[in-house]
Amino acid sequence: MRLLRGALYAHALAWIVLGALLAIWPGVLQSWLGQPPYVDRAWVRLVGVQAVGLALFMVLVGHRLEELWWWSWGFVLTTGAVAAVLTLNAAFGLPQGADAVLWWVLAIGHWALGSATLVGMSRAARERPTDRYAPAPARDPHPRGRRR
Repeated sequence: MRLLRGALYAHALAWIVLGALLAIWPGVLQSWLGQPPYVDRAWVRLVGVQAVGLALFMVLVGHRLEELWWWSWGFVLTTGAVAAVLTLNAAFGLPQGADAVLWWVLAIGHWALGSATLVGMSRAARERPTDRYAPAPARDPHPRGRRR
């Protein structure tokens, strides 16, 4: 559980920092990532706010990890999708002459965080399988067996 908890907290820290940066200073995409100017920056701010919200859910699951470790599938799937978009954008979507280094750094970082979360989930599944919380089977009223 320690590996999964650490991965979730590191993941949450990355999302909070990136989300707060996008929500407070949406022009960071233009200046650091070499994006064209935006007509409306509200969409960038919304993505930042949602990233902070997702990070708060990661912290919540991290605090109650013993019961909720399997909720991390949502974070793995989200991070995998974001990493795929970042990778495809870095490889094929940048305008000619744009610098791709920071896009690749973000893509590799997301792949690493998603992989760490997935490995942590694998270990958590062995430590505490989900059927442990299933209701116990009904007891036999005749514990010594039935006579026929």
